[in-house]
Amino acid sequence: MAFLTLSRRVWLLALALPASSFPARAEYLPAKAKVPEPLREFRAAWIATVHNLDWPSKPGLPPAQQRAEMLALLDLAAASGLNAVVLQVRTECDAFYASRLEPWSFFLSGQMGTGPADGYDPLAFAVAEAHKRGLELHAWFNPFRASATERSAKSSGHISRTHSSLMLSSGSMKWANPASDFVRQRAIEVMIDVAKRYDVDGIHIDDYFYPYPKTVNGKPVDQFDDSAAYRAYRSKDGKLELRDWRRDNINQFVRNAYSSIKSTKSHVRFGISPFGIWRPGHPSSVKAGLDAYNDISADSRLWLNQGWLDYFSPQLYWRIGSDQDYTALYRWWSGENKQNRHLFPGIASSRILSSEDRNRPSTETVRQIEVTRRNPASGGPGHIHWSIEAIKKDRGGLRSRFREVYAESALPPAAPWLGAGPPGHVYVAPSESGGRLELFFKPEPSARWRLIQVRHGNNWSTLRLMPAAEESILLPDAPSAVAIRHVGPSGILSVPTILEKR
Repeated sequence: MAFLTLSRRVWLLALALPASSFPARAEYLPAKAKVPEPLREFRAAWIATVHNLDWPSKPGLPPAQQRAEMLALLDLAAASGLNAVVLQVRTECDAFYASRLEPWSFFLSGQMGTGPADGYDPLAFAVAEAHKRGLELHAWFNPFRASATERSAKSSGHISRTHSSLMLSSGSMKWANPASDFVRQRAIEVMIDVAKRYDVDGIHIDDYFYPYPKTVNGKPVDQFDDSAAYRAYRSKDGKLELRDWRRDNINQFVRNAYSSIKSTKSHVRFGISPFGIWRPGHPSSVKAGLDAYNDISADSRLWLNQGWLDYFSPQLYWRIGSDQDYTALYRWWSGENKQNRHLFPGIASSRILSSEDRNRPSTETVRQIEVTRRNPASGGPGHIHWSIEAIKKDRGGLRSRFREVYAESALPPAAPWLGAGPPGHVYVAPSESGGRLELFFKPEPSARWRLIQVRHGNNWSTLRLMPAAEESILLPDAPSAVAIRHVGPSGILSVPTILEKR
């Protein structure tokens, strides 16, 4: 889609003339018509950077190659029908962006603390390019893992060097102790720093709270020893038992993270992607699996019940009809959605024809999407694919499936609890030339996006979502009518401005 810079003459016309005056310059006139409401569905994929799983393909690539790889992923996401990506920007208390708090990631440059040679900011670049393609970008943070690999020698400014007493060993990894007020606040501080300085659409955290346990003789065993911190807590008249104390540490973190993000930029969504089973036996048909409540101190049901998030993405990576049945778990989580937040489950598309599930067909992903559509949560259905690798590798012909399942473009669901009303009206100047329609816009500060819908004959379709900051758009043809709406920060739409070709 080509975007043209406004000439000074057209810019002055767009500012000076009311909407009713614009069509004198073109064949498109204001009209009243019934415009269908756009389809609402969150369609996203995770882009993992830890161990270079999805991007960049290896540490230390030249910046130009890093950018080329990112553009290829964003083009793929847009072409596949997605409307969001969830990009990992903190893997081991590091940064994939310019930060005064944490060092550049080893997985980016090959040397922790060393940034891109040409000075570009990967997160700023990814946000701008995602938005150009009508994609939301959510910045994904790992809250407490401090060392994911022994390959990355930690720089002098890394938390493991500056606060070594707060580190605990977890197998081959290091963990920043969640019992520490400093550790929890640092994790929140880096998220708030990104929310303030970057135009991200969401802040997202994964399920690495307390470490996953190892199994010994069929029983889970804690990965690290936090007994010293617990003794210190009890010495100050702390009353909670060990596992209740751990859960309380994480509950404080989640609650404070949500309130901090809302007080910084209320429209930035906060999403959490916990392990898909809260406790075995919930629902009753799911009798086995990790007890996340007990073993990793994740009381994710509480966070959803209390509404300490804007969207909830439990990792429902199992098949429909399995012992950990996808449909049963999705319905159970839906019943726990007391505050009517968005429920966007994680779908394991990367398990299609994989070593983890050799016979899983791509139709399993389609079936799981249909489950969310039949029983949508507040505001509309949605899901996140783990990960974009499955789409890139076209596992089981997944892309051809997407051409059917995502045949109609969709807008992410609105979040009315964020409080913002509808944005201002669209003022547009049309200009038709060479069989194509170009639209010029007056800026609208209350809008975040513009939604473009077009009519050919009697059929309306959603053409694209574009940033509200863009001044013009050149459509691929001259439709019989076009409707433009502003989309506010919370996803609420303005009334449509409709132009009809006469």
